[in-house]
Amino acid sequence: MADRRAVLIPGRGYDTRYPLFAYVGEALRRTGFDVHEISWQVPDRFGPDADGPGAALEWVAGQVEPTLDAPTRLLVGKSLGSMAAPLAADRKLPAVWLTPLLHGPEVVDALGRAQAPFLLVGGAADPSWDGAVARRLTPHVLEIPDADHGLLVPGSLARSAEVLGRVCTAVEQFVQRS
Repeated sequence: MADRRAVLIPGRGYDTRYPLFAYVGEALRRTGFDVHEISWQVPDRFGPDADGPGAALEWVAGQVEPTLDAPTRLLVGKSLGSMAAPLAADRKLPAVWLTPLLHGPEVVDALGRAQAPFLLVGGAADPSWDGAVARRLTPHVLEIPDADHGLLVPGSLARSAEVLGRVCTAVEQFVQRS
């Protein structure tokens, strides 16, 4: 359905075939979305402290913007993909940001000027996550205690699978409300 199109935006090392996207994509399909998955090869120059956040923002925008030529209702991005937040803000698109880069002012500033609702999902043990900032930016927050940047938690793998279920439920509830 063209009016219910979601674009999935990968992270640096987390593409749309990985568990979060596989299950979130299925949750979106079950709620009536057509899902478009972006695939990319992140340039080496985006390593730690390489070209700075401006270059990464520009590169991510260049990867995502062409996919928005088709009518789009929702963006879903993970980590580096959250650098598409300025596009979501500019186009007034609802979004789901999985482990967004809340330590970067570029992402936080874009989220702060967003007019459409967005869901932030992060782990308390992720250095890129700031729960206080997330809760200041939106009422739609899922924070997972002890979860890392991949939203994995210590202990049995079943606990991380439970987290995956919580993320899917949060996404389903968010898209049904927005």
